[in-house]
Amino acid sequence: MDTIDLSLVELLRGNARLSYAELARQVGLSAPAVHERVGKLESGGVIRAYRAEVEPEAVGLGVTALIGIVENSDADTDDVLEAFRQIPEIESCYFMAGVESFLLKARVGTIAELEQLIVRLNRTPGVASTRTGIALSTKWENRPQPLEPPTA
Repeated sequence: MDTIDLSLVELLRGNARLSYAELARQVGLSAPAVHERVGKLESGGVIRAYRAEVEPEAVGLGVTALIGIVENSDADTDDVLEAFRQIPEIESCYFMAGVESFLLKARVGTIAELEQLIVRLNRTPGVASTRTGIALSTKWENRPQPLEPPTA
């Protein structure tokens, strides 16, 4: 990636709905050249998706929980992960170093729904225990870090 690619990624992270013409204007290339570069960034896996960022509370998901999962020592990690993938309330799953094998970010509408989710997780084959923290508020999330130009 060169500095123009980094600029395109930065612009799209700020507003994925920018037109190729607007992107071209901001990076000093033609719209067809920008279209080709963005296509290469997509096919190369640099740009993974475009999505709308929605206010969770506005769609009935007012409870955010971070759930640590301790895996059984004899568990098949792939099976545990597949079970987590089947639970729509889980937004993110991180494989961790330390006592807990996974850290899950889940969103639900109510504390009662969170309780049901925790019960389901604890009944998942391969899960030894869970530890849950509830976010009181979200100060920020998904904040992109500034990209550094490549060094020569």
